[in-house]
Amino acid sequence: MATITRFEDIEAWKTARELTRMVYAFTEQGKFAKDFGLKNQIQRASVSVMSNIAEGFESRTQPQFLEYLGRAKASAGEARCQLYVAIDLSYINQEEFTQVFDLADKASRQIARFMNYLEVHPQSHRIRDEGAEYEA
Repeated sequence: MATITRFEDIEAWKTARELTRMVYAFTEQGKFAKDFGLKNQIQRASVSVMSNIAEGFESRTQPQFLEYLGRAKASAGEARCQLYVAIDLSYINQEEFTQVFDLADKASRQIARFMNYLEVHPQSHRIRDEGAEYEA
């Protein structure tokens, strides 16, 4: 695995970003746009996936990173659950459901594999300060 120096390089974060973009796109349409509770909840869940990956990467220790990755994975599951509500209420069609569900599921699997990698290679995540300048 190549050294990751920015959270933007993490494949699961890239997938979560695409998931978030798609969630925002379809929650602004039709009946979904008027269901403020579900709309807000699924948007927050998708943003939480990418935010927790980023926050965990920027955290101070590997155990903290793993904790944040666990939260990100949980948020991906929450988004998948809310997609069932959306399709059951006919807010989205089967094609939209499948497309977004598959992204949420992909993010979850990527996070799980990344967590496993970090657990097997405990020294693989270190704080990186390249180019930082400090003044007293």
